Amino acid sequence: MRLLMFRHGGERRLGVLTGAQLDVVVDLLALAPTERAAPADLLSLIELGETGLNHVRQLLDSPKATTGAPFRRRLSDLTLLPPLDPPRGDVLAIGRNYEKHAAESARAWGENVKPPTVFTKAQTSLTGPYHDIPIDPAVSDKIDWEAELGVVIGRGGANIKAADAMSHVFGYTVINDVSARDIQNGWGGQFFKGKSLDGSSPVGPCVVTADEIPDPQNLPVTLRVNGELKQDGHTRDMIYPVAQLIVWLSIGMTLRPGTLIATGTPDGVGFARTPPEFLKPGDVIETEVGSIGRLRNRMVSAAVPAAR
Repeated sequence: MRLLMFRHGGERRLGVLTGAQLDVVVDLLALAPTERAAPADLLSLIELGETGLNHVRQLLDSPKATTGAPFRRRLSDLTLLPPLDPPRGDVLAIGRNYEKHAAESARAWGENVKPPTVFTKAQTSLTGPYHDIPIDPAVSDKIDWEAELGVVIGRGGANIKAADAMSHVFGYTVINDVSARDIQNGWGGQFFKGKSLDGSSPVGPCVVTADEIPDPQNLPVTLRVNGELKQDGHTRDMIYPVAQLIVWLSIGMTLRPGTLIATGTPDGVGFARTPPEFLKPGDVIETEVGSIGRLRNRMVSAAVPAAR
């Protein structure tokens, strides 16, 4: 199942992406217009567990779900929001989780290769899959890209065992962990601040439930800037695969339903290139994870209000 959030008539709505071309959204609120009948958003659905998913499946099997508007809407007519808007708490993010990216980072900063690390991103950094991303050179002139697989926790827990780790996954999404490198590596090292500029990190376009992604370590991860391929990675190259990340993160720390984990980026980021490359107004970024979807975002001057 491909679940997403969209805006319609001033309301945030939960929908299911469907159709042979994945170009139709079933509006769950239209199918079941009361809170009791359908969850209001994806976080509410996640908290209901398998009961909630079974209810959505029943709604999709109803006769109304196969008719036209208002129950089925064209994707192209909708404004998509981040599927988790917001997630449960700040985003848990992993740095240097691909060997080649860890190596390119070390070369760029003149350091020894460091092991993977954990940091967080503010909820307010997240934006929709097709939204504009504002750039303010007074804040940062070194805005960089990072294509990543996102993991959404469905069943909470702490000290999760390796054999149980994947049963805690609700689904998967796409994240571009847009980063202000001058802030991230300045001021004594500020990952949280450098990764948390408002509206800087698109997520989506949907969350694909775990049953449709049998192996999250078998997904291509790519990113293009103005049509030029910049990152061409694969989740099989993670240092810590998804199951191990869940075990590692949950040691002494509870992961709650709706937690979003950004699993790290492959090599090909801008700051590690020769010469370094950074994003500027007018650039268009396309971030894709196979079997999940593609983000498409335009960089705009902060003087131009970003679409939201």
